[in-house]
Amino acid sequence: MLNLTINGKSITAESGTTILAAARSAGIRIPTLCYLEKSEPTGACRVCLVEVSGARTLCTACSMPVADGMEVQTNSPKVRAARRQTVELLLSEHDGNCQICDRNQDCELQNLASELGVREIPFEGEKAEARIDASTPALVRDNSKCIKCRRCVTVCSAIQGVGALQPQGRGFDTVIGPAFTLNLDGVACVQCGQCAAVCPVGAISERSHVEGVWAALEDSSKTVVVQTAPAIRAALGECFGYAPGTLVTGKMASALRALGFDGVFDTNFTADLTIMEEGTELLTRLKRALVDGEDVPLPMFTSCSPGWINFAEYYYPQFLPNLSTCKSPQQMFGAVAKTYYAQKIGVKPEDMVVVSVMPCTAKKFECQRPEMHASGVQDVDYVLTTRELGRMIKEAGIDFRALEDTEMDVPLGLSSGAADIFANTGGVMEAALRTAYELITGRPLPMDNLHVQPVAGLTGIKSASIVLEDLLPEWAFLEGVELHVAVSHGLANTRKLLEKIRTGEAKYHFVEVMTCPGGCIGGGGQPRLTDDAIRCKRMDAIFAEDEGKPMRKSHENQAVQELYKDFLGEPLGHRSHELLHTHYHAKEPV
Repeated sequence: MLNLTINGKSITAESGTTILAAARSAGIRIPTLCYLEKSEPTGACRVCLVEVSGARTLCTACSMPVADGMEVQTNSPKVRAARRQTVELLLSEHDGNCQICDRNQDCELQNLASELGVREIPFEGEKAEARIDASTPALVRDNSKCIKCRRCVTVCSAIQGVGALQPQGRGFDTVIGPAFTLNLDGVACVQCGQCAAVCPVGAISERSHVEGVWAALEDSSKTVVVQTAPAIRAALGECFGYAPGTLVTGKMASALRALGFDGVFDTNFTADLTIMEEGTELLTRLKRALVDGEDVPLPMFTSCSPGWINFAEYYYPQFLPNLSTCKSPQQMFGAVAKTYYAQKIGVKPEDMVVVSVMPCTAKKFECQRPEMHASGVQDVDYVLTTRELGRMIKEAGIDFRALEDTEMDVPLGLSSGAADIFANTGGVMEAALRTAYELITGRPLPMDNLHVQPVAGLTGIKSASIVLEDLLPEWAFLEGVELHVAVSHGLANTRKLLEKIRTGEAKYHFVEVMTCPGGCIGGGGQPRLTDDAIRCKRMDAIFAEDEGKPMRKSHENQAVQELYKDFLGEPLGHRSHELLHTHYHAKEPV
């Protein structure tokens, strides 16, 4: 442990701690534009400069380790002047157009300029060439707004292990983007949107579906229904000044009705449906392997995260047979809404518009995949991120905080607590185990309050095992089997896990993969900027939602049971296969 002072305040920090980390632990704020939690510092933005006694120049707090007896000033005149000049230089190259920018009032550069008292830009010169890359269904890049902080590079390479974005060139001519200045559709981009989630300005953002949704709502010939993913209820409130992790489920339902949707439903309904299909698929694979002696692709991987699907198609096509054939809950909902629900209310599939509210930009890509037309038309028409829904509510003049709490509509709005936890890393695994264990034993999962603690939390790769004993007669072939499961989140962690499975170092029966750090609660379309503290608050809120429900297991959802009785038949049945299952194909990485 080392002793130092920051702004005259005595602080103790471990050896190797940076000045930035030591200051934050003491409640002292040092502004940054390039720093990302848990990543190697780049010192690219030069905004975190501090004055260290005895040092010849100002030091970057994000990369300078503390030393015993160090004296640091974070707010001296010299520091303020240097930071102000750095921001002025950034602004001189930045084609901001703040008044019409997507990030207006949500821009870290704008906020920092205001904080530092920048009222004019004393430097004049060239600006970066304006080049818009709108080549993908999920993301839009605007090079003229890029401040070269390299956060997107860090998150894409270090956190996601994809490397679709890299700095090219030198000095003013540096361009951040795909290799050879290609568009994003020319490289192996999984469209997870983590780059858009960490970008401090408007250089990368989601492709907006807002205008399309407004047009649908205003078209009297269309029946427009909306589904909301479980992660939205723990994050949407942040768009309206609520603390991270505040549950706003009821206000969200009221806001969606006020926007004019004809049906306000819950993706949780088809999360429960996913568990019924996916759990049955897992048990079927185990039976074929253990009883029939077939060479069955195991472990089985979850398939609800479209960024992960893209990653597997690009980098690990050998594991595509291991993917569950289940569509994601979003796509299951679209197929069910435009068939089962459309029939119930007497509407043709082509006259129904299904809108999703998702924490994920890759869902925009997923909805337009050619495999996703089980209803005869595109099953999901538009996908809004959490941020886009927040903007729509504000645009409509709705006072979100004044709204009363209301319930989701039936039948596609009824769900279990198990469906809620799909939002968290480990949640799909826990929900599946709650149902699968009870179906084969007749007893509830023997875990504290039904929670499978080893697969919860923010550890990058997690695993658990459970011995199957005292089974119902029809499942006797599993007696004594030790079921091994694993969970990963963040694709760099997933790559490590896949390599262990590929080489035989690790063996599992069932694996959950989430593209984004923390799972959907940390998705690329969530309110910015998400760090681990915010992820934990959102996760806690989701677990509270689960624990507050009287129904906490997917197989107990009566509305799902009615869907099977009246329409689908049985899990993995003929109609289920037509509507709820699919296959994926290898892509050539660029």
